[in-house]
Amino acid sequence: MPLHSNTDLDHDDEIIEDSNPTDNPEFANMLIKRRSILKGGAGLMTASFFGSLPLMGCATGAGTKLATSGTGKSLTRPTALKFTAVPHYTGGNMIVADGYHAELILPMGTPIVSGLGKWTDDRMVVGKSFKYRMGDNHDGMWFFGLKNGSYAPDVSERGLLAMNHEYTNSNLNPIENYSNQDDTAPKIFQKRRLANDVRREIHAHGVSVVEIKRTPTGYELIKDSPFNKRYTSGTPTRLSGVAKGSEFVKTRLDPQGLSSVGINNQCGAGLSPWGTYLTTEENFLNVFARGADKGIIGDKNDKRLARYGLKEDTIGDPAYSWHTPKDGQAGEFDHWDITAKAGKTATDDYRHTFNTFGYITEIDPFNPKAKAVKRTSLGRFAHENCAFAPPNEGEPLVFYMGDDARGEYIYKFVSDAKWTNADVGGGLAVGDKYLDKGTLFVAVFHDDGTGQWRELSKKNPMLADFESDAEIAVFARMAGDRVGATKMDRPEWVSVSPITREIYVTLTNNSKRKEEDVNGANPRSYDGKGNQHGHIIRFAETAGGVGDKFVWDIYLFASPHDKHEQNLSGLTAENDLSSPDGLFFDPRGVLWIQTDDGAYTKTTNCMLLASLPNHIGDGATLSTTTGKTTHMGAKATPDTLKRFFVGPKGCEVTGITMTPDCKALFINIQHPEGTFGAVAGGKTPRSGTVVITKKDGGVILAESLDG
Repeated sequence: MPLHSNTDLDHDDEIIEDSNPTDNPEFANMLIKRRSILKGGAGLMTASFFGSLPLMGCATGAGTKLATSGTGKSLTRPTALKFTAVPHYTGGNMIVADGYHAELILPMGTPIVSGLGKWTDDRMVVGKSFKYRMGDNHDGMWFFGLKNGSYAPDVSERGLLAMNHEYTNSNLNPIENYSNQDDTAPKIFQKRRLANDVRREIHAHGVSVVEIKRTPTGYELIKDSPFNKRYTSGTPTRLSGVAKGSEFVKTRLDPQGLSSVGINNQCGAGLSPWGTYLTTEENFLNVFARGADKGIIGDKNDKRLARYGLKEDTIGDPAYSWHTPKDGQAGEFDHWDITAKAGKTATDDYRHTFNTFGYITEIDPFNPKAKAVKRTSLGRFAHENCAFAPPNEGEPLVFYMGDDARGEYIYKFVSDAKWTNADVGGGLAVGDKYLDKGTLFVAVFHDDGTGQWRELSKKNPMLADFESDAEIAVFARMAGDRVGATKMDRPEWVSVSPITREIYVTLTNNSKRKEEDVNGANPRSYDGKGNQHGHIIRFAETAGGVGDKFVWDIYLFASPHDKHEQNLSGLTAENDLSSPDGLFFDPRGVLWIQTDDGAYTKTTNCMLLASLPNHIGDGATLSTTTGKTTHMGAKATPDTLKRFFVGPKGCEVTGITMTPDCKALFINIQHPEGTFGAVAGGKTPRSGTVVITKKDGGVILAESLDG
């Protein structure tokens, strides 16, 4: 994540938004005033407590048929992880488990059409050329099987890879970022950037869709495929859902409130049940500026902007300053400045442009002529990713999401429409059906291991002072504040087990979590550094996804293996980790965990681990020093959790997807240091995609091939 000025460091290279000022009443019975966890456990959760869980099968039962390979052979989850764990590593390359091969493809700047020059180490390409190149800082992605020009869920040999580009590194612009400095100008305009540099960054953000094919040595790009397309921060998008056409999204760009310009800060990603790509807008705050306009917009709107991190007379991240070039075309960059102008209305200036960002955004990779669609009914916040529960014919669809900022919330959306399998392959029209009408909820976690979903709509009397459901969706954080949602330690990726239907969420870390503010679901704060290593929480609906109750425990506490007070999950040197981030259940039910760490990087670079989780209730209830409790899953063993891959120094290991035959695993390496990904003879590192395959061509982790 890029740096921005009004936030605080959580990692060595990372600054995190911290915009939640609330002290929700829900926490009154959770406060723990001393160190959170005793050095011991206090027995298992009772069986009756979990007796009503709607399990789909036993998570430990290998042999459950969950997917089919391209040859028709059934794929099963392994009973144990039998590869040799990758050791801690701090070098500049990447290491994968023995018996596997890791290949770097599609690095930043790679042309996806003919007629463009190759990427060069001086990085000085024309800014607009990034409309046709792989963007920067690869992140969430998904592999879509392709056959006869259409979505083919079982095809692995050829497919479309849809990939996020979260932000830009400063080394994208090797010359001075600023053309001049004017101390007499308003604060947000004192530094002026060059238009070509800003264009380069605008078009290096967003999403790439590229066609790839399997070759004897791996996967390669099909340049000039009709499906190859870039969606950038300069690409027109469509607004849809409850906020479409509302007063909150009407701007000078579109006085009707039906569209926006650009998608931004794409982080996590996922698949829709019907076969489209669900990308996200996370730290969209970074690219906006706001001048001194509180006197124009009033206290209510000032609080709305501050709740999303943009206080008066600030820039989300001054390094971007996209609103500042003087050498661009008339009006080209103006909309990144949302300052309300005296005597103007919302359709005369850009004050509401900010409200058109922060949504789950749907892309149909098989229809490159279609615009990306921002699904406003799923709420506006710093979306990390979006995961759905396995759909059942004739029942509503359920989607889960996290708001990745310090002290933010976990949400779910339940569609009004009932699922039908006939909608697979139906594209964006199907998205209109399931994602535009439904109900948004926010999570409350109780200390006793239960939880409640609180509705975010006008039907909830706690939200009576919100004028409409559109206002609730656009300012979902404030609605969550009002109903007492539980402040979490940075909810990031969400993934749902195909075996148990339990929902797993990475809570990456929270350096600001104070010892007096811990609660059952966020129970650690150590040495004045808060929860610096993070954990993974999981929960299960007690009445299916349409109910309002759930139960939870903490699947995994991340920690260095030798930090005994913090190492509650029994980690060893083979599987210890810090700051879990990316999370992905593959079709067999193997859980893959990625890290984005700054607290343990003197010992090891960021990593990818394989995991075989059981189910909620398989662990212990731990007593706290004041009689409070938290609920922990079974301790890890080398058979159930093991380090599979370690990336190069300085990187985040992120973005993950797999081919349907489970023979190729795709991950992304973001912001590496050294010369990783550099052109031959070059010195500038580049983000890129890594394809991991077995050297013998077999199924990844298949027991018959792993011994």
